[in-house]
Amino acid sequence: MKRFMSFLITFAAMPAAFAHEGHGDHTHGGYTITHYFVEPEHLVALVAGVAVVILLVNRFRKATTNK
Repeated sequence: MKRFMSFLITFAAMPAAFAHEGHGDHTHGGYTITHYFVEPEHLVALVAGVAVVILLVNRFRKATTNK
């Protein structure tokens, strides 16, 4: 199950490697912060990053309580 979830997250994040509209808009200094929160490509990377941090924190807590 863990391998499947890793594959699914990696597969879902692949489109983020390609350019998409929004990065060429220079009317607001090039980039706006809202672009990174509303584009699906960025949301997938954000959710994956948060999931990795949560998993690492849980693993660290579990390792320190077992000592």
